[in-house]
Amino acid sequence: MSITYDFTIENLGECKVHSPIELSREHGNFRATYVKDTSFVRRPVNIFEDAQTPPDDVSTLLEKAGPRELVYFNPSHVTAGICTCGGLCPGLNDVIRAVVRCLWNRYGVRRIRGIRFGYKGFFTEQGFDTIDLNPDLVDTIHKIGGSFLGTSRGGGDRVIDIVDSIERLNINMMFIIGGDGTQRGALDIANEIEHRGLKTAVVGIPKTVDNDLQFIDRSFGFETAVQKATQAINSCHMEAHSQINGIGLVKIMGRESGFIAAASAIASHEANFCLIPEVPFDLDGPNGFLAHLEQRLIKRHHAVIVVAEGAGQELLTTTNQTDASGNKKLADIGVYLRDKITEHFAAKKFHINLKYIDPSYEVRAAVTTANDSIYCERLGNNAVHAAMAGKTKIVIGLVHGKYVHIPISMATLKRNTVDPESSMWRDVLDATLQPIYMVNNINTVTEKLQKNQDDANSAAESRLQKVQAMKNK
Repeated sequence: MSITYDFTIENLGECKVHSPIELSREHGNFRATYVKDTSFVRRPVNIFEDAQTPPDDVSTLLEKAGPRELVYFNPSHVTAGICTCGGLCPGLNDVIRAVVRCLWNRYGVRRIRGIRFGYKGFFTEQGFDTIDLNPDLVDTIHKIGGSFLGTSRGGGDRVIDIVDSIERLNINMMFIIGGDGTQRGALDIANEIEHRGLKTAVVGIPKTVDNDLQFIDRSFGFETAVQKATQAINSCHMEAHSQINGIGLVKIMGRESGFIAAASAIASHEANFCLIPEVPFDLDGPNGFLAHLEQRLIKRHHAVIVVAEGAGQELLTTTNQTDASGNKKLADIGVYLRDKITEHFAAKKFHINLKYIDPSYEVRAAVTTANDSIYCERLGNNAVHAAMAGKTKIVIGLVHGKYVHIPISMATLKRNTVDPESSMWRDVLDATLQPIYMVNNINTVTEKLQKNQDDANSAAESRLQKVQAMKNK
């Protein structure tokens, strides 16, 4: 018997009193908004092959991950490769362990090569031998942080050399664990493999502690990072609360996306200001950050500030240089704020006691929380199931709580960022009680945010055109 659900919500009566919470009625102005009673979320997420109303265009749907009844590869013929690229992130060893154990125990694959130190491990001149992996070797690596295989930035542009190495090692199943830039490199590698007529599956497991990969609910390591960042914020609060006009300043990871800062500000219940790349702020002026910080100290005699590493970059002098991964080198917003806050209150002869904490590397090297470890295990398992079924040019992701296959070309079109109009940012404002904007001219902010959005969409459109051009070749 089929159950008919009725999710109708009862109201006591018509709402006539205007809320004291000052938010926006409209979307598109980059301000946190009210929620209308006409906003809904679809309940059914799964679409099965025997659905009564099959979709007209399956290209708009995300393919579910998991083991297939029929697979492409004969396990006895498989040589798998695994590499980790980019910066450290909690959970790398958990994913490596899951991939090895699933290949070995579930499919009977006996040739699994660990590529050392990222893409550079493919280059013969680097002199790094591969590691023969098996369950005994990786059995306990989830109990330590870092990467068992080692990692490095850059090298993904040497596509020809990498594919030459893949051919030389007879690898026909490559698992690449890395972030946005790494996965773009993985797509180039897969395209070159296809160009050579090789039958090698390339499957990515997205590693981005900033949680900035498009479409997926969260990236592995994000929850652990929030847990560790929250502990740092709580420590900073105790320092600040115990001093005369104490200020705790914590710099958190987040180059272009402030998800860790936002989530940890909510989780800690102790942050009074959360500064992220997506929401500009002025330092000086009547509605600038320093003015609001001063008001906070006068009222409460202590304050805790959480700042993402990519916040406020327009206030600093940058070199426009990039690192080996192609990421823009950021100026240090944490040190800059520390010095500016000290100068501001010294000039006013206003006594403060400021403590600055940057726990970034401690967070990156941490062992995962239990929930993150579960997530890593399931991502690794589903990556193996996908590769065995011959899936390629994909990453494994969690969408609406379901594990799915996402084309790398789509997942890397643009970064996932905190929406200033989202419920999450609205909850940050509720947790910190900071102003919606700490700027002196709101028009310049909306213009800047609109330009950022237009630039991101333009870059995504350009990447999409390149993907389509590659398909048409």
